[in-house]
Amino acid sequence: KRVEVAIERIFDYVFAKFKYPGIPQMKLTQINNNPFYIDDLLIIPVRGMHHKLPVFGFRIGEMAYLTDINYIAPEEKKKLYNLKVLIVNALRKEEHVSHYNLEQALALIEELKPEKAYLTHISHQLGLYDEVSSELPLNVFLAYDGLKIIC
Repeated sequence: KRVEVAIERIFDYVFAKFKYPGIPQMKLTQINNNPFYIDDLLIIPVRGMHHKLPVFGFRIGEMAYLTDINYIAPEEKKKLYNLKVLIVNALRKEEHVSHYNLEQALALIEELKPEKAYLTHISHQLGLYDEVSSELPLNVFLAYDGLKIIC
């Protein structure tokens, strides 16, 4: 409910009674930890924590997207095995209160064993692209703006 209230406040014009031409159409649907569909696409929520704030990542087919997260319970990790692609945050090398750091993200990748993994939600504190890339396992890559991933 907290997120719904924030969206309605920030994008109040979308939910106004008068809909002027060109206004975005938005239908808010609350989700829980149960799988759901968008058209024929199965979405599996993966509950995690962003420090003390519960958040969701999502598994979509053979890909999972986990960002703004620093903890996933063992029972939720079960949803993340047999992935072709895992996208996960790795904010920096030093520990952070609400995000995986590089070491933690690499440990998760090692545990889940996806075919490929992409690190996202990274900061300048992680280091330069070429230097960090040279330190990564062969199946782990730094994500970048405009990257296209095909599963």
